[in-house]
Order: sequence, then structure tokens, then C-alpha cells
Amino acid sequence: MSDLADLFPGFESHWIDTSIGRMFARTGGEGAPLLLLHGYAQCNVMWHRVAPKLAERFRLIIPDLPGYGWSAAPPPGKGHTPYDKRSMANVMIEIMEKLGHVRFHLAGHDRGGRVAYRLALDHPGRLVKLAVLDIIPTFEMWHRMDHTLAMKVWHWQFLAQKYPLPETLISKAPVDYLDWKMASWTKKKDLSAFDPRALAHYRAFFSDPLRIHATCEDYRAGESVDLAYDEIDHAARNRIAAPLLALWGAAGIPSENTPLNVWRGWAKEVSGKPIDSGHFLAEENPDATAAALIDFFRP
Repeated sequence: MSDLADLFPGFESHWIDTSIGRMFARTGGEGAPLLLLHGYAQCNVMWHRVAPKLAERFRLIIPDLPGYGWSAAPPPGKGHTPYDKRSMANVMIEIMEKLGHVRFHLAGHDRGGRVAYRLALDHPGRLVKLAVLDIIPTFEMWHRMDHTLAMKVWHWQFLAQKYPLPETLISKAPVDYLDWKMASWTKKKDLSAFDPRALAHYRAFFSDPLRIHATCEDYRAGESVDLAYDEIDHAARNRIAAPLLALWGAAGIPSENTPLNVWRGWAKEVSGKPIDSGHFLAEENPDATAAALIDFFRP
């Protein structure tokens, strides 16, 4: 993938050794550290349109999650480790510590948002502020799964099926699957919102059978251990201590579930609003997304 376009000019590239293998990250900008986590089926590149504005105010750390992009894709272990969100959060802390950051801001989109709020619940002292983009908690997704939501997020059930069913089907036409899936989540229902150079990154990593398997493991963890972690916190009434910003696409995935009201049941201090976009806020409407994040994270 070395011939893919660099969408972060002036940023540094890092290969960081962690407990699960080498992780890839981009860094740039000056100011308070802000960790940005991508979602499915993307990689660090999804932040390329908002990064220039955010880098004017923050030190950005933009990794690929385990099994995604250029980061390690180790074989899954018991409990779907390291693709459960607790394990992923722990790896993100390893990355931040190796880059010299113990306490930081955090924004996560889609699967990265699930890693982000799990990190907030498990390690409250690490975060100053937390932003989640176009998600509600895993607990709420499964327990609110009605006809409308099930049709919109059918991939939750599909990708969580036992190995090798989803891997076998996706691997027959990975780029066709990826393009159709991503187009279906945009407001316009096509790929026009994406920079073709970014799409090349997504298509390249998603054509690797090891990474198709890793992303399925991500969703298998979501259906099992991630849900169990949420159920424990929900029963104990544990709440996210850091101020939380919830942003969602007005035509995004959780729009029918009133995300702001949902997050008020999971965090002590919640604000947020819809963005005029589909699921991919940072690429479909980067100006509004960057402005909302800057307004929230600045001192």
C-alpha cells in the first residue's frame, strides 16, 4: 500500500510496537493532544478533511485500529481479543503513552466511537473530553433492535455470524461489497462524498483476507463481549465522567433513536447536535464537523 496517496501532508508517520503488534498512526499539529479513531470499514484516512483545521489547535494522533488500515491484524483469541473494544482501548492507551500523552481528548466515529466510550468507562482519568460520532452505545443498539434499525444495520447480524460465513461471502467481491455498503450510508446514497484517493486506501486494506477476518471479529465482539461489558456498566449505573459531545448525521445510522437523549443515560454531562450528512460526517460535511469539534474541545 506504499503507493497510496498521502492525504496528511506535513504529518508524521509512526510504526508503534504494542502488546498486540505494530500499530500505525499519523501525528500532526500543535496544542492539547486529541486522539481520533476511525470506524468501519475505513482507516485513519477518514479524518483527512477535518485534520487541517483541527491541527491548528490540537496535537492530532490518528491511528489505525487493530485489524484495520496498516495496523497489525493478529489472530483472534478468547473473547475475540484484541477486537473487543476493551482490548482496543487498551492498545490506544499504549499508543498514546508511547507518544508521550497520558491524558488527552478523544473523538471516535462508528467503531472508533465504541472504542472511545469504552475507554472513557474503563479509564476515566485518561480523558479530558470525549466526542462520539454517529453512534449510540452497543447496549442500546442491541436492545432497541426493531424492524427499522435491523434493516439499516443488517451488517451487525451478518458480520457477527460464525467464521467463515461472512468472510467467505465478502471475499468473493470485497471492493463491490465495500463500495455498496459505504454508498448506502451516505446522505446521497452514492460515493460522491469521498475523495477517490481515500477510497483507494479503504479498498486496498479491505481487499486483504486477514483484515476482512479482523473486521468480522470486531462485530463478533460487538455481539458478545462488548455487549456484556455494556450490560455490566448499565446495571451498575456507571456513567462516563468526561464531558461528552454527541454528533450524528441527520441522515445517519442512529437518527431515529434520538442520540442525545440516549447518551444522557450514559454520561454525566452531554451536549450535541445533528450534522447535515449521512453516516460519514467528517467526509460528507467536514466544515460543520470540524467546527463542532473545535468548539467542544477548545479550552
